[in-house]
Amino acid sequence: MASNPLHAFCDDALGHDDATALAERLRQGQVSNREVTEAAIARLQRVEPTLKGLTLDTFDAARQRADSKRFSGFFAGVPSLIKDNLDLRGLPTGHGSRALGQAPLKKTSGIAKQYLAQGFNLLGKSTLPAFGFTASTEQVGVPATRNPWHSDYSAGGSSGGSAALVAAGAVPIAHGNDGGGSIRIPAACCGLVGLKGTRGRLIDQEAAKVLPVNIVNDGVLTRSVRDTAHFFMEAERYYRNRKLKPIGQVTGPGKQRLRVGMMIDSVTGDATCPQTRRAVEDTARLLESLGHTVEEARIDLPARFVEDFLLYWAMLGFLVSKGGKALFPQGFDAGQLDPLTRGLADYYQQRFLKTPGMLRQLRLARQRYAAAFAQYDVILSPVLAHTTPQIGYLGADLPFDTQLERLLRYTTFTPANNASGGPGISLPLGQTADGLPIGVQFSAANGEEALLLGLAFELEEAHPFQSLGRVH
Repeated sequence: MASNPLHAFCDDALGHDDATALAERLRQGQVSNREVTEAAIARLQRVEPTLKGLTLDTFDAARQRADSKRFSGFFAGVPSLIKDNLDLRGLPTGHGSRALGQAPLKKTSGIAKQYLAQGFNLLGKSTLPAFGFTASTEQVGVPATRNPWHSDYSAGGSSGGSAALVAAGAVPIAHGNDGGGSIRIPAACCGLVGLKGTRGRLIDQEAAKVLPVNIVNDGVLTRSVRDTAHFFMEAERYYRNRKLKPIGQVTGPGKQRLRVGMMIDSVTGDATCPQTRRAVEDTARLLESLGHTVEEARIDLPARFVEDFLLYWAMLGFLVSKGGKALFPQGFDAGQLDPLTRGLADYYQQRFLKTPGMLRQLRLARQRYAAAFAQYDVILSPVLAHTTPQIGYLGADLPFDTQLERLLRYTTFTPANNASGGPGISLPLGQTADGLPIGVQFSAANGEEALLLGLAFELEEAHPFQSLGRVH
C-alpha cells in the first residue's frame, strides 16, 4: 500500500458502497436522498483541500434537489460529478483554462442531459488540464489535482478530478471523457474501471459535428465493473445508436473463452517499463488460468501513426488558439493560454500542409485496427508505457518540447482506440512496488463493449480490485 493514501470512506450514509449498491439502498428507503447528499458533501470537503478535484461545487442546489425527491433513473439520487468541459445551463464551463471566462452557459449539452437522465444528483464539476490536452490534471497557476493513493503523484488526465474523487470515496461514480486516453489514463493512475466506448455509442459532443475525425467519447470513472455496465446499459435506453451492436444488460462474466492477443510494447517502439510489463504478463497468466488463450500480437498501425495523431491533436490546439472567441461564448483571452496549447498551435501552423495526408491516415486507422480482431477477440496491453509520474513531471508550466517528449513516451497505447473508434477498458489489475495502481487495457472490435464488460466481470471476480476503501 502506498505510504500516505487519503480517502473519505467511513460508516456514513454512503458507507463503502459502489453506485449500484447505493442506488438500491435509496430505492429501498434504507437511506434518504438528503442523507447521501450530505455524506458526499462532507466527504468532498474532507479530501478536497488536498486532492483539488473540484473546479466548482453545486452543493446548495444538490441539497434542494435531494429535498425535492424528484430523481428518476437507475442511479436516482446517487451523488456524482461532471467534468468541467460539458456545458450545464446556469454554470460556467472552464475547460481547465484561465483563457476562458466564467459567464454561465445558457443551455445544457446533449451528452450532459444523457448523463443526468440516469438520476444523478450533481455536486459539482471536476477538474481537467487545459482543454484536456495532457495526461496529468495540472494547470498553470492552480494547485494540481493529486492522486489519493499517494498525494505526491498525478491523478492522470484529462479526467483527473473525477478519478481522484471517485477513488477517494467522495462520490461513487463520476463523468469523464476520452479523446486520447482521458478516461482510461486516470482510471489506471487511480485504480478504477474506465471504459471508452465505441465511437458514437453515446450522444456526441457538439464539437464532434464539425471535426473531420471524432476522437472523443464520454463515459464514467467507477470503482466496480457493474457500475460501468449499468451506466452504459441505461445510457443506451436514453439514446441508442442503431449503427452499433447494442450493449444490453451485462451482469456478470462472459461464458466465451477468448482468443487474446498480448501487445506489451507500443507502436512507437519504446519499451514498456518493467513494473507495467509485469502487470500485463501477470494478467496474461490469469487469463490462461481461466481458460482463455493468449499469444503475442500487435495492432498493425504504421510507424507514422504517432506523428499523424500528434498533428491532429496539434490541430485541435490551433483551433482553440485561433478560434477561441467563436468557440467559447463564456469569453476567451488567448493571452492566458498555457504553454502546451500555444505549443500545439505553433506545431500545427508549421506543418498544416500535411493535414490532408494526416486525415487520410487517421481514417484508415479504423480498418487497420479492425484487422487485428479477425484473429483475436481482444487485445491485452498496458494503458500507459510507464508507472504514474509524480506531480510536476507533466507540469503545465514546463516548456512545450519537454511536455511533448514526456507525453509521447507515456501515452503510447491509448490513442489507437480514439483514432479507430474502437472500445477500450482500463482495469486496475496491477500495483507498483510501493502500492500505486497499474492499469491494464483490453481493446475489442467496434461495438463489442459487452464482450469487454463480460471479461472485466470475470477478472474482477478472479482478482478483486484493490480499493482505498479497504484502508483503515
